[in-house]
Amino acid sequence: MKHSEFWRVVEETFGPGYGRSLAEDLVLPGVGGRSATAALDAGVPPRQVWDALCDEMDLDEQVRWRYRQDPKDRRRR
Repeated sequence: MKHSEFWRVVEETFGPGYGRSLAEDLVLPGVGGRSATAALDAGVPPRQVWDALCDEMDLDEQVRWRYRQDPKDRRRR
């Protein structure tokens, strides 16, 4: 997962405003008790941060793997 993919799925999943707020403010135990943005800034791989965010928000497997779907396919549904 690339950083751009991380931000895309955060915004698709939570919306641009709420997604950015979660990334800044929500403490994620899975990445050392840091926020998503702090973890990314510290060099934690985006996939690990995304998994920690999914775990903390109790998201299902379909959402967890959303970044691997082609964005064009998602728009057609």
